[in-house]
Amino acid sequence: MRRPVLRNLFLASGLLALTQLMTPTGAAAEARLALVIGQSAYRTVPELPNAANDAKGMTELLGNAGFTVTTASNLAQNDMRQAISDFANKVSASGADTVALVFYAGHGLQIDGENYLVPVDLDPKREADIPLQGVRLNDLLNTLGALPTRARIFMLDACRNNPFPALSGAGHGLAIVDTKAGAPGSFISYSTSPGAEAEDGSGIDSPYTTAALTVAKQPNLPIEEVFKRIRISVAQSTDGRQIPWESSSLTTDFKFFGGESSSQQPAVPGASSMALASGTRSVADWRKDLQGKEPKAAYEIVIADDTVEAYQAYVELYAQASFTPRLRTILERRRQMLAWERATAINTRASFEAYLANWDNSDLAATARRLLLRVQNRNYVLPAAVAAAPAPVAVALAPTCPCSTPSIPATPVNPAVAPVIKKRVDATPPKRKVVETPPKPRRPPPDDVVYERAPPPGPSPEAVGVGIGVGIGLGMGMGGHGGGGYGRGDNYRSRY
Repeated sequence: MRRPVLRNLFLASGLLALTQLMTPTGAAAEARLALVIGQSAYRTVPELPNAANDAKGMTELLGNAGFTVTTASNLAQNDMRQAISDFANKVSASGADTVALVFYAGHGLQIDGENYLVPVDLDPKREADIPLQGVRLNDLLNTLGALPTRARIFMLDACRNNPFPALSGAGHGLAIVDTKAGAPGSFISYSTSPGAEAEDGSGIDSPYTTAALTVAKQPNLPIEEVFKRIRISVAQSTDGRQIPWESSSLTTDFKFFGGESSSQQPAVPGASSMALASGTRSVADWRKDLQGKEPKAAYEIVIADDTVEAYQAYVELYAQASFTPRLRTILERRRQMLAWERATAINTRASFEAYLANWDNSDLAATARRLLLRVQNRNYVLPAAVAAAPAPVAVALAPTCPCSTPSIPATPVNPAVAPVIKKRVDATPPKRKVVETPPKPRRPPPDDVVYERAPPPGPSPEAVGVGIGVGIGLGMGMGGHGGGGYGRGDNYRSRY
């Protein structure tokens, strides 16, 4: 009887191990929800046949990875907004331990530093129509960012060429979105570098989605490693014309699939160890690490890291390598887009003037000039109201000495209305001269007198004499109307 029992235990253990190998990591502990949007059938511009294929392939991949997937295709503006709202409601109802993923394939545009997803019914006649007819990427990011979730992942295969001829002033590709500036716990991936355009591809899927469908299936890969490998794969398949880009503020680990990886080595030798310090390494550090490596190996390492410092070190060390011209182009564009991000974030006259001083011939120069004019006009709004506003009151931001009081700035005087009187201030004030002034005469008592007590019977001659004397004296002193001889000694009180 023991052998069948042991055999069943071994079979059960093997099935459990196989199940764990094929299931996504943490699927039992976390909810996984995904929204997949594929925009192919545009009504006013040529179709994007690969976008529908991309959405179909990602729906299958994410479903196998444990996601509950909502797929929506060829959405008009209202439909897209409603799909995002419905998905946000599902994420909110799922609870804080939820991973929310959005995959978008279709057209995307940047207008005045803002990124927009393009509905199939968009028909702009000018750039100003895009905010009215498109869907802001920041609206999608902020809607999900406001919800308590474990992680939020955005995959945007949306950097294809601008198909709208009326938007000649729009910049190429999409502008930088830094997830660290928003709510933590987000990961965003572009199909190509900021400011660059992605290819639709000659196969059934775009180069970005093709790489994602292959790399994401590899078990036990952290999400950061997945997208590093996707970047290398796309760079190879497009001969360096397309370099995917991502930004992360994740605070937790995520893997599409669990189990043991078939290969314990990173896709690029030395890439994983260097990636740990990404963002903190200087050009000198990179020069030291790349020294002595073959140009191709060094190229793949810096592509995996995808930082300005890594690219700068490569072009300095490998000036004659065949990969250097394309990396120099990538480096120049990345610096330009970082400068553009700073200019639009600061949004002042000085920030746009600084951008134009360095990038006056770029595709974003026309937009920079327009925004510069806008902020200049903003500085001249309501000058009369500003002049008539009350002077600000100084507010102490820290405890001050009790013997001192914050001074209140005086309101400026208009010389045309009231002349400015300058007061003389001497170091030592002059001594004041004392002038003796005669005392003011006392006011006479009123005619009506209030008695406090009745007079005693039988007035004495002495008391009557005193009353007459006082009355005559006061009356003459005040100018001659006061008589008053009815005072009984000092036993009267005036009303005043």
